[in-house]
Amino acid sequence: MDVRYPDRPSAGEILAQQLLHYANRPDVCVLALPRGGVPIGYEVARTLKAPLDVFIVRKLGVPGQEELAMGAIASGGVRVLNTEVVHHMNVPPSVIDHVALREEQELHRREHLYRNHEPPIELKDKTVILVDDGLATGSTMRAAIAAVRQHRAGRIIVAVPVGAPETVAEIGAEVDEIVCPLVPRGFQAVGQWYVRFDQTTEDEVRELLVAARRG
Repeated sequence: MDVRYPDRPSAGEILAQQLLHYANRPDVCVLALPRGGVPIGYEVARTLKAPLDVFIVRKLGVPGQEELAMGAIASGGVRVLNTEVVHHMNVPPSVIDHVALREEQELHRREHLYRNHEPPIELKDKTVILVDDGLATGSTMRAAIAAVRQHRAGRIIVAVPVGAPETVAEIGAEVDEIVCPLVPRGFQAVGQWYVRFDQTTEDEVRELLVAARRG
C-alpha cells in the first residue's frame, strides 16, 4: 500500500481533519511557510474557516558555510540568533548585520510580492497554527516558532503532513501542540512522501493568498 500523499493540497485536506477542534474559532489563524507550505496551509485555513497568511523565514548562513545557520529573520522584523553557532564560529556583529541586511531585502521582496500591500495578521494572544509541507531537520520551523513567540502569540501549534521522528519529537517539545499524521521510521526527505512534489511557484503562492482573502 502506498502511504504517500498524492500532492500538497491532498496532504492539506488530510491534515485539516486532524485540526478540526480549531475550526470556527475567532482566535485562530494559520501561518504557512512559503513556498511549499502555502498549498497545505490554504486547505487547512479553508477547512477551519480561519484567516491565512504567509510567515516568511530567511536563514542567516555563516559566510563561507552558508548551510550552517547562525540565525534567521522572519516576518515582522524579528531576528533570532543561534548564539551557540555565533560564539563557536566567532562571528562578529558586523558580519551578522551584513548577512541580515541581504536577507531582509529578499524577505521584503517576497512579502511585497505575496501580500500586495495587505497588512500581516496580528499575532498577539492568537492561537497560531504554523504549517509547512514537512519537517526534516526542523531548522526553518524552529526559527518560525521563535519569531512567532516574539510576536507574543497565545498558543503555537505546528502542523505538518510528514516529519522525521526525532525532529517531530524535538519540535513537539517546543510548542503547545504538534500535529503530524505521518511519522515514518524510514524518513529521509520530505519529498519522498509525496507522489507529486513539484516546486510551488511564487505565482501559486500569490493566487492562493488572494483566494483565501476572498473567503
